[in-house]
Amino acid sequence: MSDGDFAVAADESFPVTGAAPPLSWSRTVPRELVHRVSVAEVLLTDVREFGAGRFAAAVQWPLSHPTFPRGGRGAHSPLMIVETLRQLGIYLPLRFCVTPPGPHFLITDVHYAIDPRAEPVARHGATEVTCSVAMDGLRRDAASGALSGLRLRAGFHADGRLFATAGGGARILDTDRYAALRGPVPGPHAPVGGSGTRPDPDVLGVASPHDVLLALGPDGARLDPADPRHPYFFDHTSDHVPGVALLEAARQAVAVQSAGWLRRPVACVLRALRFTEYRPPAAVQCAVYGTTGVFRIRQGAGPTAVGVLRYS
Repeated sequence: MSDGDFAVAADESFPVTGAAPPLSWSRTVPRELVHRVSVAEVLLTDVREFGAGRFAAAVQWPLSHPTFPRGGRGAHSPLMIVETLRQLGIYLPLRFCVTPPGPHFLITDVHYAIDPRAEPVARHGATEVTCSVAMDGLRRDAASGALSGLRLRAGFHADGRLFATAGGGARILDTDRYAALRGPVPGPHAPVGGSGTRPDPDVLGVASPHDVLLALGPDGARLDPADPRHPYFFDHTSDHVPGVALLEAARQAVAVQSAGWLRRPVACVLRALRFTEYRPPAAVQCAVYGTTGVFRIRQGAGPTAVGVLRYS
């Protein structure tokens, strides 16, 4: 990984003005088009297509989110960027492309970088964010023509300024192809909620003990959510641990390792190597080097995800 993976690069953005109608922040897009059960967790309000795989999206970040408290300056949680990108990666194929029936979206990698000098501070009401999005790297099934993979790059704008960039890739599989890839699913298909010593929520920078995703033991941290029905991380059923939960578990592990000093990463890279199962609980391993945390999610024979978190 190079420093370029973490830079807020202006060339990953493009003007969001043009012939398309103005964006609207009046109502959210249908929840099923971003794979959310709770309407309150839908961030997208409007998307306009400009052609050649370019889009502009209106996004609303709530002033108060129960899972993601604002930082000391009132800035939004960086995971709002990741969740916005996740919703875009589902909405765009479903709305603008031919996708397989009952699609399964599998994150292959995700990254973001924030410019703390430019990012918006939550004021009254919600923060209106405009995203300029490029969808490329499209792969299609040879027989059906349905979309089977893509890459996204997005620039995040508020108050007329670019404050973050993000990107990542995903595979898209229909029910049969997913079943063939997945095979028999071991263990439970949902979080169980274990026991053990939990880190202090204040050390982690989370609002509630219910937001803790780690349990601590003699062998270190493991991914074992305190609340198996968490309204954000486990909003809908899944037969494996979602990528956003993996990233948050890694962030919490770095916070524990640094005794609460490193809590708000301004950049990250995560690469998913294989499925992370709910049982047995995966080990969340990390090492801290100054303002950089390197992490690995490990389960069974080897790692399921690896990545880097950087802090200002």
